[in-house]
Amino acid sequence: MYPLAFPEEDLVPLVRGLLADPGVVMSLVATIKGEIAGHVAFATCAVEGTNLAASLLGPLAVAPDYQRRGIGSALVHKGLEKLGDADVDVVFVLGDPAYYARLGFRQDSQVQPPYPLPAEWYVAWQSQYLGAATSAATGKLAVPSQWLDPALWAP
Repeated sequence: MYPLAFPEEDLVPLVRGLLADPGVVMSLVATIKGEIAGHVAFATCAVEGTNLAASLLGPLAVAPDYQRRGIGSALVHKGLEKLGDADVDVVFVLGDPAYYARLGFRQDSQVQPPYPLPAEWYVAWQSQYLGAATSAATGKLAVPSQWLDPALWAP
């Protein structure tokens, strides 16, 4: 599904790496008539220098035949609900600001991603605070090893 949804990116190694380590990932799948329609992963992270429980959303993909039906949004909302129930304080994402703003994410300039972003991508670095956590953290996001590939953070 990922190659069809993102033909210009090879996200399969990242997804496989995350799924091989269930201690660092929450994975949700949407199915329609027994067929996988969408998938999202949320990786356990930390904001260096804080005691916040953090997560990184991604990757998220919906099979082309099922796009624009609310499946991606439903997967993200369900994931945020589960993370909130698990006392996660903040979720980060590097993605389309127009899409993720509809899901409650806002640009984040206080917490830095693991690698410097191109200037035009700054607006795509976003966060959403969950539950009682409302004050913005500052620091750098510490991600699991699967996300420590600079190519994942560059054009």
